[in-house]
Amino acid sequence: MENSGPPVIFVPSLINPPTVLDLSESRSMLRHMTAQGHDAYLVDWGTPAPEDSMLGLEGHVARRLVPMLEALPEPPILVGYCLGGSLVLGAAMLHPVRAVATIAAPWHFDGFPPADLDQIIALWKGAKASCERLGYVPMEVLQSGFWALDPTRTIRKFAAFSDMTAGTDDEHAFLAVEDWANGGPPLTFAAGRDLFEGFYQENLSGLGRWTIGGRATTLEDLPCPSLSIRSATDRIVPASAAPRLAQIQTLQMGHVGMIVGRQAPELLWNPLSQWLSGHGG
Repeated sequence: MENSGPPVIFVPSLINPPTVLDLSESRSMLRHMTAQGHDAYLVDWGTPAPEDSMLGLEGHVARRLVPMLEALPEPPILVGYCLGGSLVLGAAMLHPVRAVATIAAPWHFDGFPPADLDQIIALWKGAKASCERLGYVPMEVLQSGFWALDPTRTIRKFAAFSDMTAGTDDEHAFLAVEDWANGGPPLTFAAGRDLFEGFYQENLSGLGRWTIGGRATTLEDLPCPSLSIRSATDRIVPASAAPRLAQIQTLQMGHVGMIVGRQAPELLWNPLSQWLSGHGG
């Protein structure tokens, strides 16, 4: 199908590689969107250099994402996954975009269970000094936090893997997801500090106090059509933590399963494709 309409820019989280949105030939949201006629692109945040240690979340928006948008021939549609969703909301308040959609994006951090917040904040307090000396937040620090949120799930998923038939698409998808989840570049120290202290601890985004270029990112000021896709069964980003945008869609899928699971095309990819088409994408 021939691509038409404005570019649709898919923005992944800073955490883990962007490949989850293009996991394999059979489980790729990006390829599906292209096949549906969308002019789809995937952002790769790359690997931070030593001199990037003080590049925070604001800097990732103002100095990385917005300059890319400024180079486009026309305003795009932005689609952000996980923390990438938080960043595209900031970008949409600085640069004209046709529409913005978020998938499993954290915004209202007071929507996380208090016990989870306490655990995440304690993890950062224990790791902060080492991360500051390194100039970055190693992936191992981030992963240990995710595992701690739901340790029994880790046991269940590997038990299910042991029952998979070798060579099947399910087995290949499981291995690809594990490679994705356990790989990727570190976060800059400043981005980690902003995430754990500014977002998880202080809820700056949820309170409308996260500023980019001196401007507060208040969702009520978002100047374009918007869609928040969240999941009632997501442990990484609970539905109550997602941004409350003009349109809201609530799924019953896991944080990663909604992107690459067997039901992802039916429950997420196709409805999102229709929404994009309805806004010129």
